[in-house]
Amino acid sequence: MIQEEQVQSPALRTEESHALLQAGTDGRPAVWQKKTWGLQWATIGGVGGRRVSRQCFSPPLPRYSLYARTRLGYLFYRRQVKKARERYPHGHSIPQPVTFSGVKILPIPVLSNNYSYLVIDTCANTAVVIDPSDPLAVQAAIEQEGVRLEAILSGGRGLERTLLSSPGSPLLDEETVSVGQLCFKALFTPGHTVGHMVYVLDGQPFQGPACLFSGDLLFLSGCGRIFEGTPETMLTSLDKAAKLVEDTLLWPGHEYALECLKFASLLDLENPVLEQKLRWVEQQRLEKKSTCPSTIGEEKEYNPFLRTHCRELHRALGMQPLSGEDWASFRARVLKEVRRRKDLYKAN
Repeated sequence: MIQEEQVQSPALRTEESHALLQAGTDGRPAVWQKKTWGLQWATIGGVGGRRVSRQCFSPPLPRYSLYARTRLGYLFYRRQVKKARERYPHGHSIPQPVTFSGVKILPIPVLSNNYSYLVIDTCANTAVVIDPSDPLAVQAAIEQEGVRLEAILSGGRGLERTLLSSPGSPLLDEETVSVGQLCFKALFTPGHTVGHMVYVLDGQPFQGPACLFSGDLLFLSGCGRIFEGTPETMLTSLDKAAKLVEDTLLWPGHEYALECLKFASLLDLENPVLEQKLRWVEQQRLEKKSTCPSTIGEEKEYNPFLRTHCRELHRALGMQPLSGEDWASFRARVLKEVRRRKDLYKAN
């Protein structure tokens, strides 16, 4: 069923954006935009009072709901936030913003290793927030930058599920969301969770590269744990990211670069690109600086989760296709083994 509605997008006052960031949601990935006299969720193809369409559907309920949807999960989240604010009063990392002609991307370090992102249209002085895991940190960044919050994009990952306003229709795969000059494409990437979404910012209006806000799908030399999906679904989602233009900037949902690169080096002992990146990341982390962004092209050089097709990785794992096994099934099995080893590496 297709529904239509009239959507307005006036600027948010500070108290309105603060209230928005403090509200709650059921965790379905979606885009929030302001409507006259209230807050609502919508899948928006444009703003400024134009009529837009949305297609409604109900996604499957996630099994990860104990953490994302229950009172117990919310209390656990609040405890995480409290501990992180005490341990990192100024954030876990020093953000390294990137500016193009007309857009600024500011990583916001939140919790113990998460990133939210403030994407600013510098000409209009408006902004979009992606995955606001800690509303106070995000609100502080908005006020420091002196911008008007126009929209929030949620990846449906977990923590930010508890932070946004009343739910409505989730976004569709490859649906575009425009907020002023900022144009995002939503990509459905299940695997970490059943409803996981990532967002790609079109860089052409700003004469810059595209930007992938990858949430828990893809990290610098890593990928998210497979909580609700299967290796097959995660592989499909990772392939979707790998098909983006190679100069696409990767803005991950966590600061895991050092651990992930050290793990990758165990599987790829003679990779000069990986060695160089590891040295750079070690220096960045020594100075408490963030390591994002990377690029899709770089990740394809050293990220084992994007290299399930590579013979070198197969040899390192001691794996080969089984009799009658198709290539996609073998790659999924390789991904499962890499993920298993990474889980053990982290546990140790």
